[in-house]
Amino acid sequence: MRALLVLTLAGCLAASGAAVAETSSTGSPTQASATIAKAKSASRVQGTIPAGSSRVQSRRKVRGERPPLHPSEGQLTGLTHSGDPLQLKSHVALVVDQDTDEVLFEKNTHAVLPIASITKLMTALLTVEADLPLDEELKVTPDELVRAGIRSNLRPGLTMTRGTALHLALMSSENRAAQLLGRTYPGGLATFVEAMNAKARMLGMSDSHFVDPTGLSPDNRSSANDLVRLVKAAYEYDVIREYSVSGELALPVGKRTVRYGSTNRLTASPDWEIGLQKTGYISAAGRCLVMQAVIEGRRVVMVLLDSVGKYSRIADAQRIRNWLESSGTVNAVPARSAGASAGSNAKPI
Repeated sequence: MRALLVLTLAGCLAASGAAVAETSSTGSPTQASATIAKAKSASRVQGTIPAGSSRVQSRRKVRGERPPLHPSEGQLTGLTHSGDPLQLKSHVALVVDQDTDEVLFEKNTHAVLPIASITKLMTALLTVEADLPLDEELKVTPDELVRAGIRSNLRPGLTMTRGTALHLALMSSENRAAQLLGRTYPGGLATFVEAMNAKARMLGMSDSHFVDPTGLSPDNRSSANDLVRLVKAAYEYDVIREYSVSGELALPVGKRTVRYGSTNRLTASPDWEIGLQKTGYISAAGRCLVMQAVIEGRRVVMVLLDSVGKYSRIADAQRIRNWLESSGTVNAVPARSAGASAGSNAKPI
């Protein structure tokens, strides 16, 4: 039996050698290599990776948005469970008539939450009201390296005008530009933060507190009612309106030119008439947006805080606008002013 197995194995090897020889004689080496590779591929278990090979990233597109790595403060405090008729993704929403303070829509306006880069509206307001020269050259220093992991082309040693820094802070939410504005304020950064809180008190923003000019700290906090006051105050200045809705800015950085764009794509939409806007995002605050816009010929201020999803605040703004236009709410009789206390539930008026 053992002799028979040896003879059989020898015969197989001989046949294999003949096959290889035939391939070599009838086809090119390239063809033979391709044939062998194809055979090996066919025999490999599907889904396995050859030893020594790096894992290939899947090309399959994942639908929808990835959930945030850390829950926002609104999620942690249970605001997710408070629904609203428009099914907004924002945990807080407030829409008021800019001229009459009539509340058109409200949701969780009692909540005091981190506001992220909405803070930069207060930074801009203080800068403009201090009447500091916008053409003054400012130099970026290591003091502007506000937090590790934040990308920025504004490296220490770069110079720009105060007006450019204001433009970048409002349009592109550039953190180092905002920090530069605070540091170069008369008296320095500490004085600037004191002035931010003093201005908030002057505006009646009793729920608000500021600790830095960028909004990177979750300790920059406010409510929807307070932010309506801030938007209305900032709207009074042409330069803030212009820079906040600007679409692009080209900035020479060393030997190259860096082009900055708006963080709010609605400013480029011909369907929207936006007079002022500011976006914001950190994990604790979620996605935030404040805007002044004209809807059905009526000037309104819109505040959206702690929205879940990268694009959801934009979609929420569109939902609110569609609802205002279709329901005729913008022509309704005033119900109450934004200064009054609001309940926790959503309430179209």
